[in-house]
Amino acid sequence: MDIAHPAQHRTAEFGRRDLIKLGAGLAAAIATSTAPALAQSKAVFKASDVQPPGYPTVVATENLGKKLAAATNDRLSVQMFPSMQLGGEKETIEQTQIGAIQMLRVSAGAVGPIVDDINVVNMPFLFKNMAHAERMMDGPIGQDLLDRITANGNAGLVALCWMNAGARSLYNTKRSIRTLEDIKGLKFRVIGNPIFIDMMNALGGNGVAMGYDQVFSALQTGVIDGAENNLPSYVFSNHYTAAKHYSVTEHLIVPEVLVFSKKAWTALSAEDQTLIKKLAREAQAEERVLWNKYEQEALEKAKAAGCDIVEIADKTPFQNAVKPVWDKYGPKYQDMIKRIQSA
Repeated sequence: MDIAHPAQHRTAEFGRRDLIKLGAGLAAAIATSTAPALAQSKAVFKASDVQPPGYPTVVATENLGKKLAAATNDRLSVQMFPSMQLGGEKETIEQTQIGAIQMLRVSAGAVGPIVDDINVVNMPFLFKNMAHAERMMDGPIGQDLLDRITANGNAGLVALCWMNAGARSLYNTKRSIRTLEDIKGLKFRVIGNPIFIDMMNALGGNGVAMGYDQVFSALQTGVIDGAENNLPSYVFSNHYTAAKHYSVTEHLIVPEVLVFSKKAWTALSAEDQTLIKKLAREAQAEERVLWNKYEQEALEKAKAAGCDIVEIADKTPFQNAVKPVWDKYGPKYQDMIKRIQSA
């Protein structure tokens, strides 16, 4: 019978100890290296909106977040920050570009200065009515424009879907507006986009670029005489309490865009990206249903508060007045304008 030498016993013992230590070390290293990856796989996306809780765009984005959480077993979720908690549109776009905000609902009017192609939908009286605008959003033209936002290297945004924002009209603290003459001399807040400033000046008013978060106090203090927006924004941001005169000019139908931070987007898996895009398309359809109901509620609330709601039967003089805007900006977007008008 062979008897092992004591030194061989010691060598075998040391080998076993070394292997145990090595195994423990490898396990610790693997645990350390995978911990950040596991932590990164669970994410809460910050979502921002200038509108208050209950607003269609806010609710649709919140519901997108709930569906996302359900589909990923709470691995991915959305935390909504409505009511300008994270800033106005300009500030939140900048935060989304650097990845501090991951999801943002913003007006195409505010995207135009960043992605010039989008300014085509900011042209006054471009759409015949809301049905025309919805056909654009739902069809290949709408997807084309969303893709142009995503493809723009300087924007830092991924465009997910469109959302309805109704037609924009004029409201002010001074008087009823029935004709172009009634606009003269009044200072109107517009989104900070050169097209809108030129449009307001062409209508006879003075266009004042201002963040949405400043409008209410500016109306109260007389810094501006009025603004232009859709009925729900007019009512549910309490602008109607300061500016009682609302004239249905419907000079703009500017859709909203739901965007994602490109910086955060590139960190997601292809599967997660596909899921978010699918849920965004569902949010586009859901928000539209919510919008139609909300718009009617806003009209009823404004009337109940005694607001002076003026219907403009003949918009032709207003359309003719903005011809200089079309002469200045139209040629640049003429191909896309033709596509939209024939949609």
